[in-house]
Amino acid sequence: MMKALIVEDERMAQAQLARLLKTHFPDIEVVQCTASVAETVAYLAADPPLDVVFMDVELADGECFEIFRKVPVKARVIMTTAYDSYALKAFEAGSVDYLLKPIGEDALKRAVDRCRERTGAGNGLDVEKLLAAIAAPKKEYKERFIVYVGEQIIPVRTDAIASFFSEEKSNYLLTDEGKRYLIESTMDSLEEELDPEAFFRIARGAIVSRRSVRSVSRHFSGRLRLDLQPNPPFEPTVSRARVDDFLKWLE
Repeated sequence: MMKALIVEDERMAQAQLARLLKTHFPDIEVVQCTASVAETVAYLAADPPLDVVFMDVELADGECFEIFRKVPVKARVIMTTAYDSYALKAFEAGSVDYLLKPIGEDALKRAVDRCRERTGAGNGLDVEKLLAAIAAPKKEYKERFIVYVGEQIIPVRTDAIASFFSEEKSNYLLTDEGKRYLIESTMDSLEEELDPEAFFRIARGAIVSRRSVRSVSRHFSGRLRLDLQPNPPFEPTVSRARVDDFLKWLE
């Protein structure tokens, strides 16, 4: 039986998560719920036996990161938040997983499965890296691209771009209006310049925006096929190696 702590200051969200765990994960026992940094620190200071902590970022008296500064967190941590930027920082810093609110059954199952897979390998959370990531200034991403059409120089806002793609050794951007422009950037440099919350590299030669994805269907060999708007001049399939990451990003 896995013992869980829920750290959540919204009573309805707290009750909903507890209900989801009880309904779908009978081997997980919620042993305690706390609603603030102070309450959580006091509880963890007693070193209770815990396997996993579902921890909301924004609490009644501050952000949950203060908890890590004040008391050791020995259990695995699954962040729960409505803010993608916080979630990504927590995930990259080594937490088991993160859940974006409102929490769904499928997302919860993936997080719990990851937690079970890593049981016995430490809590998987690099606290120093987490705190450094939160303190670091937010990275700025490219806001517009300059394209050349004959003698014209045209600025294209990044938030008006549906996708980027490679074709015959050249790279292009496709706007929401369906216009395509030749660009000088490489696909690797684009991946660094674009906000990862808004764009995803589905294959070596294709990057799509979240806004452009209308639907997703299963494709052969474990890949995914995307219905994009506007329809791109390339095969919009997610490579098998990127499927799990894509679904997490899309969620």
